[in-house]
Amino acid sequence: MIKFFRRFWKYITAGANQKFSEKADPKIQLEQAIAEAQDQHRRLKEHAANIIAQQKQTEMQLNRGMTELEKLNANARQAVLMADQATKSGDATKAAEYTRAAETIATQLVSSEQRVDDLKQMHYGASQASDQAKAAVAQNGSILQKKLAERQKLLGQLEQAKMQEQMNKAMASLSETVGQDVPTFNEVQDKIEARYAKAKGMSELTESSVESRMLEIEQASANTEAQARLSEIRAQLGIAPAETADAGTEGGALGEGTSSASEATAPSAVPQSEPAQVQQPQQ
Repeated sequence: MIKFFRRFWKYITAGANQKFSEKADPKIQLEQAIAEAQDQHRRLKEHAANIIAQQKQTEMQLNRGMTELEKLNANARQAVLMADQATKSGDATKAAEYTRAAETIATQLVSSEQRVDDLKQMHYGASQASDQAKAAVAQNGSILQKKLAERQKLLGQLEQAKMQEQMNKAMASLSETVGQDVPTFNEVQDKIEARYAKAKGMSELTESSVESRMLEIEQASANTEAQARLSEIRAQLGIAPAETADAGTEGGALGEGTSSASEATAPSAVPQSEPAQVQQPQQ
């Protein structure tokens, strides 16, 4: 039973993680990854600083040990010389004292030498660890810089992906059914074309009917009356009709042009009741 609950809990956890990954904003996740990388680099630098500090401390202890060792060597030599001088001078008491002092210094010298050897080994190991820590920090720093540069590229790709998704959604809405409340572009286009075709059909039916023909006749009659009235006004003003002027131009002869001009002035002497006869050629 416990095994079943464990498997069930892992299943629920995996499903929740999958849903979270699907809904999570990639931009926020990218910033979290960069922040984690920066924090890891900071911890690595702190650890490397501790290793380097230990190496420096070991180096200072070694320097002090070397100084003390040199001092003990000098004191041991001096004690031996003074004991030898006392022996030569026949002072056995001083010779014995100097000899005991030399032995004590020699004991300290041996202990100091052992300590210096240990410090040398520690300093060697600390130096190697310090070099490795510096190399690790430099390598991780280079990786972090690459990640920071890659972040800008990924953010640009993310914005392009969002724009492309919006374009794909917009293009899909032109050809696919979005919903019952929102008509598609094709549906609206079909509706407008059907309405336009129906209007054209009704227009053709109207143009072919008797009423439309009667309307055309009335418009033509009104146009004829208007042209006759304009001809009458031109005759009263002594202006040649447009057709007579065109005929004179097509003749091309000077005499004919003069005769046309004289004819154009003739109607001014005709009584006011005759302009109706001038209208006959135009009809």
